Amino acid sequence: MLVLSCARPVYPTLSLSPSRPKCTAIRSSLSNVHPFVPEVAKAADSLSSEFRGVDNLVACNSSRVLKAFQNARVGSHHFAGCTGYGLDEAGGREALDQAFAEIVGAESAIVRSQFFSGTHAITCALFAFLRPGDELLAVAGAPYDTLEEVIGKRDSHGLGSLKDFGVMYRELPLAEDGGLDWDVLTSALRPYTKCALIQRSCGYSWRRSLSVEEIGRAIKIIKMQNPNCLVMVDNCYGEFVESIEPPMVGADLIAGSLIKNPGGTVAPCGGYVAGRKKWVDAAAARLSAPGLGVDCGSTPGDIMRAFFQGLFLAPQMVGEAIKGTFLVAEVMASKGYKVQPLPRVPRSDTVQAVQLGSRELLLAFCEAVQRSSPVGSFTKPVAGTTPGYASEVIFADGTFIDGSTSELSCDGPLREPYAVFCQGGTHWTQWGLVLGDVLKSL
Repeated sequence: MLVLSCARPVYPTLSLSPSRPKCTAIRSSLSNVHPFVPEVAKAADSLSSEFRGVDNLVACNSSRVLKAFQNARVGSHHFAGCTGYGLDEAGGREALDQAFAEIVGAESAIVRSQFFSGTHAITCALFAFLRPGDELLAVAGAPYDTLEEVIGKRDSHGLGSLKDFGVMYRELPLAEDGGLDWDVLTSALRPYTKCALIQRSCGYSWRRSLSVEEIGRAIKIIKMQNPNCLVMVDNCYGEFVESIEPPMVGADLIAGSLIKNPGGTVAPCGGYVAGRKKWVDAAAARLSAPGLGVDCGSTPGDIMRAFFQGLFLAPQMVGEAIKGTFLVAEVMASKGYKVQPLPRVPRSDTVQAVQLGSRELLLAFCEAVQRSSPVGSFTKPVAGTTPGYASEVIFADGTFIDGSTSELSCDGPLREPYAVFCQGGTHWTQWGLVLGDVLKSL
């Protein structure tokens, strides 16, 4: 039985009628309090249909995750972790890999704390595929900045890029509408094109992200030209944004980071590679060494629990992040800023880009986000050089997990068109509160 306590009013200055119970008046007062500035409140009220659609997506993906956990017979003993070589591990690795593979529709998966970023996981996948004399073809324009030195597009100073190992590289420019150039793709492969790289998210490019349906269409075109050409999908920021994942439409491998979508804001580190078993094993050998397989490496118990719990929560956290992108787009577009994706269009990742047009506005936006963060709100983000990036970059990430972009954060390179890339958030209302400070700052 629910009991409402009326002994202590929430607002001491609240005026109460003698004939009206205090708790009723307090509830009435709370219903009239709006924490958002008018522009944000108006946008939030207009997005109820979009938010309901996201809730349906969350339910669909949560059902898939729950079924995978049940099929893997996940138990508390799987949270125990291991030390040393990790050979006496209690089955947590196997259960986590099995559940993850089922969730994304893959034959196999390796989910490990030893992947220290999405770039690291993607690199292991690319080196699993490619050998000297092969060609890597990027079909969605330029890849994310941090892959440039991995590929050799930017000088890695002899530290072991694909180019250093004799792997050739080519990329297809995007079409005028910012999507894949389908006409060019139909005849793009060469006899030595061994791997086609598809980046699902926009990265730091001003383009729309790719849907799984578009990725599937691209894979069909690629395989028609050469069935032996392997397709690698950079899946960062895309997990759980739709009800299907790239392996379900033919991707040979996908890779990503656990401090993005699939970690559910809980995983403190790690990454994954999933897809066809042969190539997952090859990527695992790149992470460790040939012959060691996937059943080695220590993982502390607190991390294993966080991996399982984060993966279970991921659909919900991604849903809130998607709602946040709808809200950011709606508010910023109403103020005359260019946004990508456009307001109210279906999402393919958790990133919302806003074109601010100047260095000063980009800095101001990020400073406002940092001020509104739960961690480090007293600090001021400063643009600077960051390992893996060609340009100066500014990051606003007052997050509990360092660098986590499943938590509310934003960043952007200090170059034209001075766009800020917003992502994450454990609840859409976080962005509602942050946008109030952002609008004041701009």
